[in-house]
Amino acid sequence: MPYHAETIVVGCGNILFKDDGFGPFVIHNLEEYFEDKEMPDEVMFIDAGTGATHFIFSLPDEYWKKVIVIDVVEFDAEPGTVKVFSPYDMPRGKYENVHSWPVEEPLHDLAKDCEVIIVGCKPQEISSPDVEMGLTEPVEKAIPEAMDIILKEIGVK
Repeated sequence: MPYHAETIVVGCGNILFKDDGFGPFVIHNLEEYFEDKEMPDEVMFIDAGTGATHFIFSLPDEYWKKVIVIDVVEFDAEPGTVKVFSPYDMPRGKYENVHSWPVEEPLHDLAKDCEVIIVGCKPQEISSPDVEMGLTEPVEKAIPEAMDIILKEIGVK
């Protein structure tokens, strides 16, 4: 299994569509954070892009104890607000990736066998189908908060 670790941290989203790239940007920042620090054992960071639903969540590893998903989530808040969700907080049919594949059902299935949390950020703008790279200011400013949450979840802070 290519994703064989007790804890996987999965950044979801497409960097071509503005704030939809939040998950991959957070993963990149976490990798930079650990360039000169020791990574916790049994933790893996994955930039899943738009493939998490098909290539990660639908192919679980029995070794996983915790899956932390980083993504944009539409909820009633100001853009750039970060919140931790359970997969059961996600209304069915409302949490989809950019290709309209429902994400909550694979996460519900995963949650039967391991702990699953979603670190979600309220987007300001998803440019799809227009290509616009880079995060909006409020979402970019949310990266450190998301990182702090994740670092606590993996036992670093």
